[in-house]
Amino acid sequence: MRPARLFLALFLAYSASLVAYSQSGDKGDSMGPDAARAKMRLVVEEAIRQADSGAGEAAFRSGRVFANLFERDNALIGVTIPASGNSKQIVVAFTADHFRKTSISILAKEALADFARTATSRESQQPSSQTPDWCKALPRSEYATLQRVLPNEPWFEVYKVAPQVFAIYEPHQSEETISYLIVGTKQALLFDTGMGIADLRSVVRRLTSRPIVVLNSHTHDDHVGDNWQFDFVYGMDTDFTRTNAKGSRGDAQAEIASGQVCGELPKNFNPKNYATRPWRISRFVQDGFKINLGGRTLEIVATPGHTPDAICLLDRANGLLFTGDTYYPAPIWLFRPETDLDAYVASVQRIAALSPDLKLVLGAHNIPVAPPSVLPRLVAAIQAVRTGKGESKPEGADKVISSIDGFSFLLRAPGASRLK
Repeated sequence: MRPARLFLALFLAYSASLVAYSQSGDKGDSMGPDAARAKMRLVVEEAIRQADSGAGEAAFRSGRVFANLFERDNALIGVTIPASGNSKQIVVAFTADHFRKTSISILAKEALADFARTATSRESQQPSSQTPDWCKALPRSEYATLQRVLPNEPWFEVYKVAPQVFAIYEPHQSEETISYLIVGTKQALLFDTGMGIADLRSVVRRLTSRPIVVLNSHTHDDHVGDNWQFDFVYGMDTDFTRTNAKGSRGDAQAEIASGQVCGELPKNFNPKNYATRPWRISRFVQDGFKINLGGRTLEIVATPGHTPDAICLLDRANGLLFTGDTYYPAPIWLFRPETDLDAYVASVQRIAALSPDLKLVLGAHNIPVAPPSVLPRLVAAIQAVRTGKGESKPEGADKVISSIDGFSFLLRAPGASRLK
């Protein structure tokens, strides 16, 4: 039986044995016990749906299952999870007020993420010699040729990749996210702010004393984690950007689930409270907008496809193109509901046209530098994959990895619905 289905069976059996405290009323929760139980059942069903569609893969990887419990005395909604192999339980809890006011979809997502986080925390307390496969490939050989600065940073690795350009790499989390600090004579621009797991602002302040402005390659959680630390943030004028500026707890929690962290988290990091914090958009910008840093001008090149607000950042004078998640040397994610494949192809064609005038391409994951020749090859690869060429293999129930000519793309499987 699939874990999610076992989850439902256990929920139904457990519900039948719950104490019917509704006889005594519910003074602590204005929605009442019957309404609370009804909503929790919908939350459980939605969590099953999300897990089956891939959103809860990290949570269900261990094979543990959920049961439902409403705790009257302390006004908590708890999800009790029997841990496999022993009788201990993990409880994911919501305050009654949060449970009452929050949508079913978000509550389900939070429950899955909390389970993944709590299970990871428990497992991390046990002796284990297991290392995630992605972590075994580190350090990547390409970094040996780059100039490392601030070598004593425990979470980040910082490399000087061009004059007054620093790649701020996070090798201890599976995304291997790379943010870039680009320094001018008057101000500096931080292109993405990473996971938000460690204090990025303190690192940036050690690299420059110039005023900092932030611009994101797009607003997925692994690129905006420390936006909140900075006073001035540019935002693309899209609904997707506005929504993500509100922050996200579920997405952040999934980033520290089992197998997602290599080594130790920062000592002052609290996994239980980890969330992508809301940030304020100081100014909305669009395609072609230019930012003068003093002696250096950067231009926004809109490249929707991976997300509606995806951009590249062009430094024409120095021949640099920062590509965000439009290109990086790993499976490029093109399966999410916000992805538009037609737009993606048009976007990579646009940046490939820039390649004759470029010296360096700088992506947002794994390795910070690539030759400009990678861009025309990227166009050919995605076009070939869309016509069925190359090699494809399943990745879970709803995705496939399609590979050709050294490129790979994580795509929705044929016939699969858009994943949430």
